[in-house]
Amino acid sequence: MAVCLAAVSGYSSAQDFPSKPLRLVVGSTPGGGTDISARLIAPKMFEQLGQQVVVENRPGATTTIGVNYVVRSAPDGYTMLMGVSSLAINPHILQNVPYDALKDLAPVTQVLVAPNIMVAHPSLPIRTVKDLVAFARARPGQLNFAAGGAGSSQHLAIELFLYMTGTKIVHVPYKGQGMALIDVVAGQVSLMMANVISALPHVRSARLRALGVTGSKRTTVAPDIPTIAEAGVPGYEVLQWYGVLAPAATPREIIGRLHGVIAHAVQDPKIRERIVADAGEPVGNTPDEFSAILRADYKKWGDVIRKAGIRVDQR
Repeated sequence: MAVCLAAVSGYSSAQDFPSKPLRLVVGSTPGGGTDISARLIAPKMFEQLGQQVVVENRPGATTTIGVNYVVRSAPDGYTMLMGVSSLAINPHILQNVPYDALKDLAPVTQVLVAPNIMVAHPSLPIRTVKDLVAFARARPGQLNFAAGGAGSSQHLAIELFLYMTGTKIVHVPYKGQGMALIDVVAGQVSLMMANVISALPHVRSARLRALGVTGSKRTTVAPDIPTIAEAGVPGYEVLQWYGVLAPAATPREIIGRLHGVIAHAVQDPKIRERIVADAGEPVGNTPDEFSAILRADYKKWGDVIRKAGIRVDQR
């Protein structure tokens, strides 16, 4: 009888959902890519749900504070996470992560994916990815690359490149991508993986040389720049993704409702235009598709991190 009552109660709550404002938690400070993605879809969600969707920033410990807050929230659909691809990275590099990204969260949908771009200072005597591989193989450990933080997605994108090409380039960590980009432009460091929008002005002014983008296809904002895969490293692909997740025990009916609302928001012409202008690609895939991507990334980055011997202290 208790089981039946619980099932009926759960069904009723799903039917009535939502009856109060919702929270979309961001595990970083305002203004970054995760925060912007959340604030992009929140108004459209309100239009369809009839309830406010409040974006709530809970930064700290490399997004762990915000993620853990959502994991520990009631699984009723009213508290969601705007997650980023570091969900598949942090458990492998941070100490004492208090959640299991694969077991404690229910993927709803990816909002967008975006590539990075590999750039080099013009003083480096290379023009292509193949040139870089040959140059680095002839000088193991003599080149260096910048990254905004050990274990960041840009750092691991280079580590995957090194692993797939059998090259050795020394990592120079920075506290943020902006500082790293400044030093590469100044020629203090040889190369880096950078945000496409941040790096393109320097590429267009010839202060940096673009070698390739990390996606499986060329980006619409710079169609003249090849992918790293087509430029000499077949099978290489790294995409930064942003997506919505909920506590694991959230009823499937509510997950489905949230998915429909967010997927519809992502298809809005103005939102799509904004995402594409920032070198991203709108997604809106199913919960099962998003779950498969999270699991694949979890395995891929776990392998790369173990082979590279990366480990950082949680801050």
